[in-house]
Amino acid sequence: MNRRHFVRHVGQVSAFTALAPAWAASLRKPSKDDAETIRSIAEDFLLEHGIEGMAVAYGRDGEILFEAGYGSADADGKEPVTPEHRFRIASVSKPITATAVMMSVEKGLLQLDSKVFGPQGILGDTYGRHLPESVRAITVDHLLTHTSGGWANDKNDPMFIDPKVPQDELIKRTLAGQKQTHDVGTHYAYSNFGYCVLGRVLEKVTKLPYETLITRHMLAKCGIQDMRVAGNTLAGRQPREVMYLTEKPGAAYGMNVPRMDAHGGWIATAGDLVRFASQLPKLLKEDSIRTMTSRGPAGGGYARGWSVNDVPNWWHGGSLPGTSTILVRTAKGLCWAGLLNRRTEGIGLALDRLMWRMAGAVQNWET
Repeated sequence: MNRRHFVRHVGQVSAFTALAPAWAASLRKPSKDDAETIRSIAEDFLLEHGIEGMAVAYGRDGEILFEAGYGSADADGKEPVTPEHRFRIASVSKPITATAVMMSVEKGLLQLDSKVFGPQGILGDTYGRHLPESVRAITVDHLLTHTSGGWANDKNDPMFIDPKVPQDELIKRTLAGQKQTHDVGTHYAYSNFGYCVLGRVLEKVTKLPYETLITRHMLAKCGIQDMRVAGNTLAGRQPREVMYLTEKPGAAYGMNVPRMDAHGGWIATAGDLVRFASQLPKLLKEDSIRTMTSRGPAGGGYARGWSVNDVPNWWHGGSLPGTSTILVRTAKGLCWAGLLNRRTEGIGLALDRLMWRMAGAVQNWET
């Protein structure tokens, strides 16, 4: 299933919102019977889809109501998944980057209509002195909403070409050699490259390395200490990080994940993702949250770092070799994350349905 079909379906059944209703305050932790029902659902799911391990978490307002691990964190089944295990979250990194951008807007460091490239742009001539006018027309908001006119997540996605090329050189090569296919602001095309550039915008305006900015000045405000940008190799696996399992051995370890930082590079526990997503009002004013979760200029179901629908729910999925993830906040204030250490055909939609089914198994969790 391609991303467009996945997002369209998820828009019918899942998602995210700004301020939780009073109902959310009455949420309780699941009973033992509820937890056993969830366990049974999870174990059936892993068996049905051939997935080794998963972690899930549910919560609201920074409080974790339920978190658990199921299956194994390794290929041999010797290391059970726990709530403390960290997974590559892939494109669930984008809401993190988008939130940091909106925080920078609030601080007056940039504006959504700020140009990115060229003499009048935030990044100036860093990535080329003679860029086309169409590139110089790109704004921060175009990158946030995937409407920059090019560099889509397809077979030519720059972020998956030649992993040995350093990030700065990759950006220069892409801008010089891969032309936009649409006019700026007129067409939605999901772009990992666009969010990679947003990471460089954040570094420029804050004068901090991207990872430092996020960990110290955003995640720490939510009580999150263990999120990091991932490494590339199995040998470089961080403490309590799962193994990523693929049909082709080692396929998950042939990428340049740090180069993906702002669009897909983070590792996290399911609980920490819920802490982040359920505490956005600690990070942003209500108007900024509303802007971040309003549809982009090309319409459709994508806002600024979040997929959205009319419920209103907000969410984002993630997918890399060996990884499938989802982060959701419903209109009723309940927030959840589900993380897998294998990717199979159609697993994104199946994971979304699973998380809703688990939530529905808890009697007082109205979804």
